[in-house]
Amino acid sequence: MITVYGIPNCDTVKKARAWLTDQGVEHHFHDFKKQGVPEVELDRWLAAVGWETVINRKGTTWRQLDETVRAGVSDAASARAVALANPSVIKRPVVQWTDGITVGFDAAAWQARL
Repeated sequence: MITVYGIPNCDTVKKARAWLTDQGVEHHFHDFKKQGVPEVELDRWLAAVGWETVINRKGTTWRQLDETVRAGVSDAASARAVALANPSVIKRPVVQWTDGITVGFDAAAWQARL
C-alpha cells in the first residue's frame, strides 16, 4: 500500500491526498505531528533522494531556524538531525510507493506511476 507522510494541514499534502482519493488509489496517511518521523524511513528517504530534496529550505520552518542550525546542515547526517528535531522542515508530502519514493506533489509524475 502507498503511504503518504506529512502534516494534515499542509496545502500540498491536502492536494496530494485528494488527488490520490480522486484516482481511487488506496493509501495510508502518516501524520508527522501526531506520529513523529519514523527514523528508519527518514534514513531511507535520505539515501534514495538525497538530503537536498528531503529538506525544504524554502519553507517557513527552515527560515525560522537559527542561522547556525541552517549553516550546519551540510550532509545527510546533519539534515537527519534537523529533520528529527523539526519535522516540518521535511518537504511534503513524502510518498512511499510500491516501487520507490517521491517528495512533493506532481500529478503528472504520479499518474505515470499508476
